[in-house]
Amino acid sequence: MNILNHDKIKLRIAESLHAAIEKYETGTTLNDIYTALGFPPDANFGHYAYPCFILSKALRNAPNKIAEKLAIEVDTNEAIESVIAAGPYVNFKIRPAFLGVNTCDEVLNGTMFTRTLAEQTPKTMIEYSQPNTHKELHVGHMRNICLGDALVKLHQYCGFDIISSTFPGDVGAHVAKCLWYLKYHNTDPIPTENKGAWLGTLYTKGHLKLESEIGTPQEAENKKQLSEVLTQLEHEAGEFYDMWKETRQWSIELMNNVYRWAGVHFDRWYWESEVDVPSVALVKKYYEQGLFVESKGTIGIDLSEYDLGFCMLIKSDGHGLYATKDIELARRKFEDFKIEKSVYVVDKRQAHHFAQVFKTLELMGFEHADKCYHLQYDYVELPDGAMSSRKGNIVPIMDLIDQMHASLKNGHLDKYKDEWTTEEMDNTADFIAKGAIKYGMIKIDPAKKIVFDMKEWLKTDGDAGPYLQYTYARINSMVKKLGGDVTGNVDWSSMEEEVAKHVMVKLSDFNNQAVQACLNSKPNILCTYLYELCKVFNTFYNHRSIRDEENKTIQATKLELSKCVAIAIKKGLGLLGIPVPDRM
Repeated sequence: MNILNHDKIKLRIAESLHAAIEKYETGTTLNDIYTALGFPPDANFGHYAYPCFILSKALRNAPNKIAEKLAIEVDTNEAIESVIAAGPYVNFKIRPAFLGVNTCDEVLNGTMFTRTLAEQTPKTMIEYSQPNTHKELHVGHMRNICLGDALVKLHQYCGFDIISSTFPGDVGAHVAKCLWYLKYHNTDPIPTENKGAWLGTLYTKGHLKLESEIGTPQEAENKKQLSEVLTQLEHEAGEFYDMWKETRQWSIELMNNVYRWAGVHFDRWYWESEVDVPSVALVKKYYEQGLFVESKGTIGIDLSEYDLGFCMLIKSDGHGLYATKDIELARRKFEDFKIEKSVYVVDKRQAHHFAQVFKTLELMGFEHADKCYHLQYDYVELPDGAMSSRKGNIVPIMDLIDQMHASLKNGHLDKYKDEWTTEEMDNTADFIAKGAIKYGMIKIDPAKKIVFDMKEWLKTDGDAGPYLQYTYARINSMVKKLGGDVTGNVDWSSMEEEVAKHVMVKLSDFNNQAVQACLNSKPNILCTYLYELCKVFNTFYNHRSIRDEENKTIQATKLELSKCVAIAIKKGLGLLGIPVPDRM
């Protein structure tokens, strides 16, 4: 994979620096300099900064002395307005005309977002959102959905050939518990709608009943009945199999409702049921070849020498486990799509599971074992603790969406009820709800826990999705109001105020941040960038009224700069799967 030097501003600075550095024969390449360029902690010091620590050893001199020398030797030009040494850094200020032509014009005409950012990227499958049928999707599932969808979009934007997939669990112990309870213990009538959500309540009731009967005479009979459910599902015949086919569809309808709302699409739906029997057969094949061993009636592989313990693949009752299915699934992914990398977006509690699966694949001689990667993330909690479908203390996704819609329409949007149509009220509430939920799920580093707080996530100020959407809507409204009145010509060189230059510099960093978010599998990097862009713009907006600007050229140029920010916000939020309302 080759990440290209796509940023014209950074590239021009790097070329100027390289011309000054190469005569010292340090071996520093243009790419080295380009990569090392960053931003000063205070934008008033300069727009870009180059750290001289990396030259200290080669030049046998203190970084601050090197910075002073380079500040003299690097010439100003059509791009660089000034070069100033500040401690161990060389700081650069860029001319507004160069920023405008190479950033703002390209945002306005769209070429900023069509640049080639990477080459020779591996064809990659990103598997995410692995919900279980016969359970209800809750707020915790949304982190996976939002994270996976953002990663797919970011990789596609950066030039990757991406296949998106999901692997719902439609067989296994949880299904058996639900069908068992439905068959033997349910007394409630089947509802006429929201059947998928209703199944989730049966699973919870089934699990709790089974737990309560552990250690009683009924326990053995329960195990026998649960095993019969699983056996019928494997053989694709019997009363439970017929129940499974019907109830499974109820869950799929619920999943599709959530995915439609989230705007999520999968290129391939894999199902646990389609790999269930084949995966057991695959394990038996390798058992016969001597790779897998029998232990206490089970079949698996001893990974103790790798500090991974014993990986069970077939239980004593002959049924497979999650690891069994994932081994077969890995084989199918590479065979079906000829991919070069397989990413599993699954929470950190499954780290040991995937370590066992990947090591087992390696020992099986699977040539792509080292191309399988578990992207871990921490889970979502409510303010009073973790959620659990087994215990029934969850916030269902569709219920949350309905609550947010009601809160928005009765709160923030209520003031427009006499001006807006019902359709616009509904659409805007939907967009803001998406912004609140998706941004809230993505803005936190995947390695960190999320505490869900609907009130905080719905705020139109601070680091929240609705704040970014509001900034976009604010610019959109201003452009509509002033567009017909502004008569001056655009001249980027007129943007001499530092607040305007700061906005232009921030805009120029859009693709750099998108690339970093993609390569590090951290969409929160793009969230932080967009939040900072909005803050920089609002400082610029509040600095001096665009409406009251007397110089028509400056007024027209500021309006175009504002348009650039709106375009970048919309594009950036789009890469996170978040829509923007025209007004709010």
